[in-house]
Amino acid sequence: MFELNRALSRKLYEISAMYRYLGGGNRFRALAYGKAAKGVEGLTEDVRSYLKSHLLEDIPGVGDSISEDIDEYIRTGKIKRHTDLRKEVPYELLELMHVSGFGPQSLRQLHQELGIQTQTDLVQAIELGKVDLLKGFGEKKVENMLRGLKLFKVAKDRISLFDAMSIGERILAELKSLREVRQIALAGSIRRGKETIGDIDILIACLPKDRKKIMAAFTGLDEKETVLMKGETKASILVQDLNRQVDLRLVDESEWGAAWIYSTGSKEHNVQLRTLAKERGWKINEYGIFDVKDHQKLAGSTETEMYTLMGYQWIPPELRENKNEWELASQYAIPRLIDWKDIKGDMQMHSSGSDGTMSIEEIATYVLKNYTYEYIVITDHSVSQRIAGGMDVKDFEKQFEEIKSVNKKLGKSFVKSGVEVDILSDGTLDLPDDLLSRFDWVCASIHSDFKHDNTQRIIAACKNEFVCCIGHPSGRLIGKREAYPVDWKKVFQVAAQTGTAMEINAQPDRMDLNDEWARQAIHAGVKLTISTDSHQPQHFAYMQQGVYMARRAGCKKEDILNTASWNAIEDFVFQKRRLLIEKI
Repeated sequence: MFELNRALSRKLYEISAMYRYLGGGNRFRALAYGKAAKGVEGLTEDVRSYLKSHLLEDIPGVGDSISEDIDEYIRTGKIKRHTDLRKEVPYELLELMHVSGFGPQSLRQLHQELGIQTQTDLVQAIELGKVDLLKGFGEKKVENMLRGLKLFKVAKDRISLFDAMSIGERILAELKSLREVRQIALAGSIRRGKETIGDIDILIACLPKDRKKIMAAFTGLDEKETVLMKGETKASILVQDLNRQVDLRLVDESEWGAAWIYSTGSKEHNVQLRTLAKERGWKINEYGIFDVKDHQKLAGSTETEMYTLMGYQWIPPELRENKNEWELASQYAIPRLIDWKDIKGDMQMHSSGSDGTMSIEEIATYVLKNYTYEYIVITDHSVSQRIAGGMDVKDFEKQFEEIKSVNKKLGKSFVKSGVEVDILSDGTLDLPDDLLSRFDWVCASIHSDFKHDNTQRIIAACKNEFVCCIGHPSGRLIGKREAYPVDWKKVFQVAAQTGTAMEINAQPDRMDLNDEWARQAIHAGVKLTISTDSHQPQHFAYMQQGVYMARRAGCKKEDILNTASWNAIEDFVFQKRRLLIEKI
């Protein structure tokens, strides 16, 4: 994403949050700035080109007033409206509004009645028992706030896999251009595909004589804000983007495999590796495998060489968590895990019909230009999701025709009709079955009552013959909302019995199902889909993160439904409907 677009979008989101905090008649301003922020975030070119062409108002959500703010920001790097609003609100508290246990009304009350300005003030007030004395802040409410603060702190200390990959790959691209670099790669938790990342680790193999030049290039990167440490073979910098630490390690090519295993982790995996080496009379470290008796180096130049010498199959980084990978690797039984190239289509996305930024034709054109998919499924929100532009029966009738028109224009049946239908509190769906029966794909999701046990709601949806898949099944938002209580054993059992798929939603703040639940699902015989839940062009790139999650769960290509052709997916839908009809 263009850096100016990212910074501007962030500013507009902050204005939206400040208006939301102020409440009252500012609600529509909050919605307007939120929509404009999403529009800028979704641009596929630099926002300055819109200013030069006098087309700022062509950006979704941008009208006269907001276009003036954008003009001002491009020219000065500031927005007066943003500066003025900051004087009216407790700015440091605003990012808590999306965290479970908080909201604009609660934050206003805390600010007005206790003078709380910062998150530190808030923690102190809770610890001193001041918050408990406020009207509406009972024991359970304060408990939820503390849980929300803990979630938020964990998220604050880390960034999403997607953001970390974006930063890491940009730096990799710059350093790869140096002829002195023999090998270069990301390591650490990024390479293992963890859903959130602390520091970003980079490993480079080079000749000793070239270390100084590579170190100088790394510590002199344009996006560097501070050099934290610089030595002969190690350096750390802080980059401006998300204030993140990036660590570099230089090694000889003969040490590459050992160093890459060591720097990839996990810690627990590496401890077990050292234990296994010790049992064989060897010593293993970041330089290689050595015989304890004569100190002879036995291996170290490649990872495969290291694992093979130990008597194990090479272990994919995503599985290196010291779980069951050693048992499988000892039997050379680790299967070929799903790869990004296996994905044949994206099963959930939103058009401007609900809360997306592009029309169906724009989505299709963009995806065909940038991806090799055989199909995409438009799954706009159903009527209950008014805040997300939920569509009713008449709206979907029009969309069916729109999809036919787009496919005719494309000359092939590329766009499939789908819906993300709401699972209501009683487990029923908010669209009638006669409409659901006409969709190519029905994804049913929960968007309310997040604190209740939702086992029966999900099971009820699975038992509907027209529901193909359960979307973002656990409902968690990383750093904002915990997963709601669910008996996954029961849910997966019913999903397998009814032929209902479960989604791995690749949105960075969801990554839902996570790897543990996804692993349980495939062991129960449940098919999974990996979807980006895209609302704007950049979101389609999230697919890679969803694949990482599936790989961490040990998923093979066959476990993921959208690695198959559309004919196979049609057969999956048909089999579910036939199965439930026969049972009835």
